[in-house]
Amino acid sequence: MSTDAALPRLEPQGATLRDDVYSVIAEAILDGRLEPGSTLRDLDLAESLGVSRTPVREALQRLQRIGLVEVSANRWTRVSVPDQGLYESSREFMVYMMGNTLSIALPRITDEQLETALAMLDDIIEASDADEHIRLVRANATFFRYLTVSSGNRVLLRVQEEADYAMRRNTVGWRPYGECPDQRRVEYLALRDAVASRDGAAAEALIRKRHGYA
Repeated sequence: MSTDAALPRLEPQGATLRDDVYSVIAEAILDGRLEPGSTLRDLDLAESLGVSRTPVREALQRLQRIGLVEVSANRWTRVSVPDQGLYESSREFMVYMMGNTLSIALPRITDEQLETALAMLDDIIEASDADEHIRLVRANATFFRYLTVSSGNRVLLRVQEEADYAMRRNTVGWRPYGECPDQRRVEYLALRDAVASRDGAAAEALIRKRHGYA
């Protein structure tokens, strides 16, 4: 695997550069441009991205913490091999985080933010009714991302940002909703009612029940 072919050059963006480097390498791991078991050399990655080695080293350390990269001191740094045993733990984590996001955000978001969130839920319902799975996944991700940011809880946001890439990798193939469109509609409408009422506890309970963690 050639890092020159896999990764695009970045334009320096000051304080955001380290996050950009982290995101580019993480996305390359998730989409397979950097394959499981591939050796990662900070110098090669830095040259490919057009940055210094410092943000690359920082990115690799962050990726090691979330399990996408593994390191053997003074021997190698490489892309880890996905661990299928983490699937259920990751799924459970995601369900509880979605519930926590609803519980924290709904009582405190503004009326304008609530209207935006409801519009996003309407898009989820439309995608569900049409049985458009890719659109449904994206609409769900947009909805929960919006509520996370709108909650104003910086710790919640940071935890979700750090966990995002690991969760995406560990839960490949998971559909965070039921297979029956009619049942999904009933559940999503109940969730919409809870969100409209700012009832975080009810919304959280609905999310957990739907995924078997009631």
